[in-house]
Amino acid sequence: MSPAAAEPLTPERILETTEEVLRRYGPTKATVVDVARALGVSHGSVYRHFPSKAALREAVTDRWLAKSVVMLEAIASAPDEAAPSKLEAWLEALFEAKRHKAGDDPELFATYGVLLAENSGVVDAHLTELVDQLTRIIAEGVDAGTLAAPDVPAAARAVFDATGRFHDPQYVAEWLSPTITTEFEAVVALVIRGLRP
Repeated sequence: MSPAAAEPLTPERILETTEEVLRRYGPTKATVVDVARALGVSHGSVYRHFPSKAALREAVTDRWLAKSVVMLEAIASAPDEAAPSKLEAWLEALFEAKRHKAGDDPELFATYGVLLAENSGVVDAHLTELVDQLTRIIAEGVDAGTLAAPDVPAAARAVFDATGRFHDPQYVAEWLSPTITTEFEAVVALVIRGLRP
């Protein structure tokens, strides 16, 4: 038995290994057999946790997206920060998280681009979570009188859409521009100014 097989086989361990396999082989060539081999188990053992290749790919995509949701939730839930500052911090954290994912591991980022296209339900749920966080931040500002929005959910969606260039993976090539941070700051300042009472 290999040392890897001696460790308990958990969904988290399978997902971590799947990321490595995806990084090594890419989304078109990576198989469940490759994941099982890297774990030192049979592919049937992987299927006991994830009933299909599609389910495994969906779970690894969801795990990848969830990392940013957790970090952003901490900002959205911060108790003692004014909504305009919280909104700015949230947008900045989203942009930085996406840039780091793209810059630190471009192969895996490209792989996730393919997986995201396969898993529209996972992506839709992720986007809904992000817009819900924005909705809560803007609602806090409206309640405190620091922001104004007659339709808070519509305002949250508009903010998300207006800043899409800084978090939508289709714009990844633009994130390398030397002026992107200045452009981001200008858009965020404009958005927040537009929400002021």
